[in-house]
Amino acid sequence: MSGFDDAVTRVLAARSPGDLFGGGDSGHAYRTLAKILHPDAAPAGSAATATHAFARLAGLWAAHRGGTTMTTRRGTYRVGPPAYAGDIADLYTVDGGAALLKLPRHPADSDLMRREARALTRLRSHGEARHGAYAPELIETFTHRDPDSGAQRTATILAHQDGFVTLARVKQSCPDGVDPRDAAWMWRRLLVAVGYAHRAGVVHGAVVPDHVLIHPGEHGLVLVDWCYSVTEPGQTVPALVDGYRDLYPPEVLGRRPADAATDIHLATRCMTWLMGDRTPPALARFAHGCTLPHPNARPHDAWRLLAELDELLQALYGPRTFRPFTL
Repeated sequence: MSGFDDAVTRVLAARSPGDLFGGGDSGHAYRTLAKILHPDAAPAGSAATATHAFARLAGLWAAHRGGTTMTTRRGTYRVGPPAYAGDIADLYTVDGGAALLKLPRHPADSDLMRREARALTRLRSHGEARHGAYAPELIETFTHRDPDSGAQRTATILAHQDGFVTLARVKQSCPDGVDPRDAAWMWRRLLVAVGYAHRAGVVHGAVVPDHVLIHPGEHGLVLVDWCYSVTEPGQTVPALVDGYRDLYPPEVLGRRPADAATDIHLATRCMTWLMGDRTPPALARFAHGCTLPHPNARPHDAWRLLAELDELLQALYGPRTFRPFTL
């Protein structure tokens, strides 16, 4: 039996929170199961099972915790059940779903949380307000002391946007590749997101499928998880996201400074990964120029690149029209 199957069996067989969290470090037990059962990490064809088991796990964990109230300098938050399991952190619903508490699983990752807070603060202060919806809104950052272990971690409160799914989930629903005409609007909006960041002096550093959220019905896009971001010239991306090593450009793998071309490479690889074998030759050639090995040989201006992409899409498919997209 696989680790995923074993976790599903344990969670669905549990009659009470004590069956899962009754001994030892209950937080560690929850985080381990949540990472395995998160729908975005589920084996192919298991998304529905993962969603059911993850929801059951969240309910048992919330019952085990008995509800939590967290007080900070800005106010008091009612923390509900876990909603998402990220790379380094778990995200919990706050105040009935109006916001999310992001709490790292390990205190040592607090430095990455502080990177995200710096990046989001800079986006709001230096970025163009009309593009603000392309990144999460940071409500507050603070130090949280775990009542069980005493460990201190940097935590954040983020505004919650409902109805979004990751590109990883999109790929699960379209294993043979997304129609390029649908991928077109995602690609365009992703270039706006990184262009917005670059004008504010921020490099995201981890534009991978788990961090690109789309709203299928409204054709919205949000670029999340800025924990790997670069806000000063000469900085390197501090870590890789598990499972996406093949998408990274050489400068990240070689621990060399990252710049706008780094995000453009990653964004491009996201889209060719999403389309797979359905990528038209013309778009494949366009993507090749955006993913050349040396960053100086790649485009650095996402806005100029967007204009070039629009010209190419017009030549391939004619004038832009709204295409409903459902999963």
